[in-house]
Formats: sequence, structure tokens, C-alpha cells
Amino acid sequence: CIMLDVGKWPVFALLPPEELRLIRQACVFGSAGNEALYVTLNDEVFALGTNCSGCLGLGDLQSTIEPRRIDVLCGKKIVSLSYGTGPHVVIATADGEVFAWGHNGYSQLGNGTTNHGLTPAQVSTNLLNKRVTEVACGSHHTIALTVDGEVFAWGYNNSGQVGSGSTANQPTPRRVSSCLQNKVVVNIACGQLCSMAVLDNGETYGWGYNCNGQLGLGNNGNQQTPCRIAALQGVNIVQVACGYAHTLALTDEGCVYAWGANSYGQLGTGNKSNQAVPTLINTDKERMVEVAACHTSHTSAARTQSGQVLMWGQCRGQAVACPYLTHFASTDDVFACFATPAVTWHLLTVDGDDYLTVAQSLKKEFDSPDISDLKFLVDGKCIHVHKALLKIRCEHFRALLNETDEESIEIQQFSYLVYRAFLEYLYTDTINLPPEDAIGLLDLATFYRETRLKRLCQETIKRGISEENAITLLSAAVKYEARDLEEFCFKFCVNHLTAVTQTQAFADMDHELLKTFISKASRYGAFKN
Repeated sequence: CIMLDVGKWPVFALLPPEELRLIRQACVFGSAGNEALYVTLNDEVFALGTNCSGCLGLGDLQSTIEPRRIDVLCGKKIVSLSYGTGPHVVIATADGEVFAWGHNGYSQLGNGTTNHGLTPAQVSTNLLNKRVTEVACGSHHTIALTVDGEVFAWGYNNSGQVGSGSTANQPTPRRVSSCLQNKVVVNIACGQLCSMAVLDNGETYGWGYNCNGQLGLGNNGNQQTPCRIAALQGVNIVQVACGYAHTLALTDEGCVYAWGANSYGQLGTGNKSNQAVPTLINTDKERMVEVAACHTSHTSAARTQSGQVLMWGQCRGQAVACPYLTHFASTDDVFACFATPAVTWHLLTVDGDDYLTVAQSLKKEFDSPDISDLKFLVDGKCIHVHKALLKIRCEHFRALLNETDEESIEIQQFSYLVYRAFLEYLYTDTINLPPEDAIGLLDLATFYRETRLKRLCQETIKRGISEENAITLLSAAVKYEARDLEEFCFKFCVNHLTAVTQTQAFADMDHELLKTFISKASRYGAFKN
């Protein structure tokens, strides 16, 4: 199965490979990228880090360098996750429930109090009969989107970011209505102190703090209720992303608009002037499919239809004022390597639940009877394979299978272990055998003229050479004309001459080979007194 690659996030560096292989979702947050949550293959949720304000949800304020399990979240499928700068953390589950924990100084947990939450607690006021599909957090406020397209908001409201029409903090979830009353919202995002919503008809609304023009309204006045961005009239927005004080929007035609703060070049306009109205970014006519930003940083990123990733804004302290083409495979990598702090801009998730690459699919089908159309019988055991694949992968089978319609073929001259390893190699490009058995495979590779396989066998044998088996391996190398391996085994024998000549294999050595060995060894100066 497919693992999530978290290799670029330093907080995961101490996890053993067998644990990393199980990660399916992850989030890195905190003032220094020093808090992390991850979900494993079997839906267990773990946390590690400094646990500032109890943001790890472990029930205490202890920091932990070893991952600890968050029992209450295990088995809940997380579909959306966001965090504030307190930090507080909010998730939405596949059942549409919302859980929150961590910093609560401004009621951003939505439970009506200002006590920090040390364990995940369900946010229930006004949400119990709603199915939430997406959550977004600003520095100390939270907004949630329901399956019906309604938006609820709570927490810190000094600039109107909760959209309630006042600047009083909002202790529990409240429906954001006014001009969103009968509208259907499909996407939400939060800057530090503002909120954005995209409608199903492509309109975009913003509310909250606006001193840098981050609402895109053409002025710098804060807004206590949602306002439509009139400048985008006639443009269909499909996704919006907010940085600390700037906003990016993606259109249905793959264009990117940016507005708000620009002191680090985060708008990608080529200069550092703030923009209070949406400005079209020059992306060299490339069609964009995703924009990325995070309320903790001044970094911007976008991905093109062909999979190229661009970044601009504050990149490791440098101001990059125009979209810069990177070699990254995802916008996530931009944030891992160039954002300050290096935190995830959304929940990292393995692409497509069960998508397998061609190589992974073939590997999975090896020796599986489901759709196999040919079996080999070796030493009384069956190996299930697919004729088409064997023909594509091996000249020998291309010739053989074109002449026969047999559904099973018996193999006499090789052992089950060796023949299975050979067939598996055709499906996976790798061999999985101990050195002694690789000798049999070397024999087969020579017989079938499989040069690459022959080379792989030689490598495997070299890795497993020891004083006990050196002579056996040398004999095999001579027999199968594996020159390179013969040379390697021979040098090893000469370097370990005393031990090697005392092994049983040396005593049983073929006379011709023994003569060759001694004369060659003397040329190497093995017998100098």
C-alpha cells in the first residue's frame, strides 16, 4: 500500500521506517513547526512535539519526542484539519462531526468557555444536526463549512472575522448569514484575522480584518459581515487560499488572482506594493489547478496542470516577487522547505485512496490466482502468472508462449524457490533471495540470457559472501561464467586465505578449480614468505 512521504518534515525524522510506512495523513504546525499529528493505515491517531497549550490533545501539557496515541480520535476518519497560532486544532470527521482542542483564550474551541482544552472535544452548539465537511482556522478563530453550504464561525472577533456584525468574541458556533443567507458556499479559508468563502456560482466573499486589503474590496476598512468581491464580477473562482495577510484565488480557467499584503512579494506581481483589489498573476499561460498559502506565513505556491510547482513570497527569508518554478512534486514541499515556520498549509493526505502505480499494480498481481491465465508447476507447487506480462518482460517467454496454448507448464531443471524468484523479478524488477539461493538464479539468468538479472544476482551474492561460503560462490561464478563475480570472490578468498582453506568447501573443491585457484593465488602473491 502507499505511504505518505513525510521525509521533508524534520519533526518526523526520529520515527523508525516501519512507523513512517504506516502514515496516511499528517499535519505539522506550531510556532516552529514543532508540533505534529498523524493518522496511520488503521486509523490510529498519534501526536508528538512540544504540546504548547495542550495542542496535541493528549490530556496533559507534557511535551513528547516519542509519538503518543490520541485514543479518543482513533477510528474517526479525519477529512479536514486546521489550526490556529495559539495553537488550537480543529478537525472534521467523515461523519461530519467537529472536534477541537488546544488554546482557548478567545473561545476558539467553540465550547462557550475560555479554558484550554487538553483533549479533543466535540463542538456541538448549533452543529449537532449538521454535517461539516471543511474547517479553517485563523490565528484565534474558527470557521466550518457544512455539506449544505452553510458557514459557522466562532472565537476571536476583534476585526469582525466571525462575521456576526459586531466585534464581540463569539463563544459558540454561529451561522454566518447576512448576505450569505441563501447562498451555497463550497470552499473556505482564513487569514490571521479574516475569513473567505467561495460560492457554488464562483462568487467570493470576505470578512474581518482588511488593513492590508486582504478582503479584495478596493478599500482598507474591516468588515463585520461578509462582502462580495465586486472586482471579480464575471470571474468564476473555484478555490481560495489565505496567507498571513494576503489571499490567492484560483479561477475555473486555471488563472490565479492575488490581493492583500505584499511586503515579501507574496502576491507574485513582481513588486512589493499591497493590492486592495484582485490582481491577475502572470503564470506564463500555464493552467493552474491548485493555489496554496497558510495563515502562519507570507509564502505562496501553485501547481500547474502538468504537475509543475511554483512558489513566491517569503521563501526562507528571501522575498521572491515573481512565481518561481521549483522542482517540487507538490505545493506541500514548498511549505516544508521554504515557509517560515515550516508548517503544513492543509492536511497532508495520500493521493487518491487506493490508487496504485503500474509497478505497484503488477507487484500486487504476482502469484495471485484471481486473473492469472498460466501456472508453472515446480517441485509440485504452483506459481500463478499472466502470459501477456511474461511476453512483454522476457524474450524467452515471448518465443515460448507464442508457440503454446498450455495453461500450465512444468519446470524440471530449476528449484521452486529459484523459479519463483525469477518470475517475481519479471513483475517487480527486484530479487529477494539469500546469496546461496541467488546462485541458482544466476544459473537461470545465464540460461535465459537475462543480463540485468544476472547482474542483480551477482550483486546479491557479493553482499552475502563470507569465509564459509566463499569457495562455493567462487565455484558458481566460474561455472556460470560470471567474470566480475569470479574476480570478486577470488580476491575475497585470497584476503581470507587461512580461514577459507580450512573450510569443508575447500576440502571438497574440484581438482581443476583447485589448481587454477592455487596458481592464480600465487600470481596474486598469496604465498610470499
